[in-house]
Amino acid sequence: MSTLSRSWQSSQRDPIDPGLLWSVLALLGLGLVMVYSASIVAAEADRHTGYHGAYYLLHQGAYIVVALALSFGAFQISEETWQRLAGYLFIACLAGLLLVLIPGVGREVNGSKRWLSAVVLTVQPSEFMKLAAALYAADYAVRKAALMHSLREGFMPMAIAMFLVALLLLREPDFGALAIVVVITMAVLFLGGLNWRLFVVLVLALGMAFALLVVLTPYRMQRVTWFLDPWRDPFNKGYQLTHALIAFGRGRLFGVGLGASVEKELYLPEAHTDFLMAVIAEELGLVGVCITIALFAFLVWRIFRIGQRAAAMERYFAALLAQGIAVWMAAQSCVNMGVNMGLLPTKGLTLPLLSYGGSGILANCIALAIVARIDHESRLLTGGRRS
Repeated sequence: MSTLSRSWQSSQRDPIDPGLLWSVLALLGLGLVMVYSASIVAAEADRHTGYHGAYYLLHQGAYIVVALALSFGAFQISEETWQRLAGYLFIACLAGLLLVLIPGVGREVNGSKRWLSAVVLTVQPSEFMKLAAALYAADYAVRKAALMHSLREGFMPMAIAMFLVALLLLREPDFGALAIVVVITMAVLFLGGLNWRLFVVLVLALGMAFALLVVLTPYRMQRVTWFLDPWRDPFNKGYQLTHALIAFGRGRLFGVGLGASVEKELYLPEAHTDFLMAVIAEELGLVGVCITIALFAFLVWRIFRIGQRAAAMERYFAALLAQGIAVWMAAQSCVNMGVNMGLLPTKGLTLPLLSYGGSGILANCIALAIVARIDHESRLLTGGRRS
């Protein structure tokens, strides 16, 4: 039997890294259970849901089914094709960010225009921009590898592209998504060979820019000041954070029990989206929180390992893309958990793979399917070995 034949048969027996697959499925399953638990009271009290307690459960289940189907399709697309499509996908996501700002096209919720209404679901282009940024930055770093030491030739073209993204995201506004996109892009460029001195200067400059955005925008500044002491005004500015902290306090070691949360009973706003971690803490306790963190840590570690393996095989686009997606998952989960625990100012970022929301689930699953494809192609080239 030829080497190619043995390689193909081995990859068919185990086409997806088991650690990656099971950690993703575990997080999706945990998220489905906790979204139902966190949303049942809110769904029963909302006329838009038809007072149906399982409304969010059914929708989240449908999102997961669609996401898994699209992920299967994304897994069939080769790494080379993803690299060719990177620029086009980035432009398409830019167009999506522009469309949400057009009156009558974009849908406004709670003062923010972040959504486009499709036929059967609502799409949030900023979620897909995170994936597009990882793809585009990885392709850019590979194409400009010889120029990454230069500010003008290596960094400025990407900076212009990111400036356009920033303008559109700040118009929505979606400061959280912008922060994640910037972190992904900078991480990929640094891993792609950006001069470390230049990287340090850029990080300091970006830090100052973000600080100015906070200081010059009253509502962002209020979030920072009230985050430092939410108990000063627990019924107004500090309302969300104080109730999240109460949920953590009530959970103790083993929690009050699945479904027994008090905070989800219309006390904690956005319990099934931005503050799902607080409900996990209340119902499953410190043990549940540690298991959730461990699942994310394992997932990020597996993705980085897949990226390192691709780099060892000199597949640099694949390596940078995988590592960019790992940074995305790590950064967004850390920010969400930090907000829930009162370690960071309140920011509208969901918990990847867990929180309710179609666009987030779709973007996360497609990104992880691309990582699985990268691992699959690596093992095809090494006779199916995973180590």
